[in-house]
Amino acid sequence: MYAVIKTGGKQYRVREGQILRVESLGANEGDKVEFDQVMMVGEGADVKLGAPLVEGAKVAATVTANGRGKKVTIIKFRRRKNRSRTKQGHRQNYTEVEITGISA
Repeated sequence: MYAVIKTGGKQYRVREGQILRVESLGANEGDKVEFDQVMMVGEGADVKLGAPLVEGAKVAATVTANGRGKKVTIIKFRRRKNRSRTKQGHRQNYTEVEITGISA
C-alpha cells in the first residue's frame, strides 16, 4: 500500500518501511510523528483520492535522524558596477523519517 502525503510544502509518495527526508519537523530522534494531510491512499485498483484530502487517513512514522543538507553556494555578480560580487552559502535543515504505517 502506498500514500501521497503533504508536508513542508511538498508532496511525497511513500510506502511502509521507506526512509524519507522531509523539511525539518522539530522532533527529536526516536519520536513518533503522524502525517494527517494524506492526499491519496491505495494499492492497485483500490485507490482513494481526496478532494483535496482523504478523510480519516493517516501515515505514521518515526524520526530516525535530524541534520543539515549539503551546502548550496550562491554567487551574485553585477557587471559594470564597481566590481560588485557577493558569495553566500546555505544549508537546509532536514528530518529523516521511517514510515511505519499507513491507515485509510
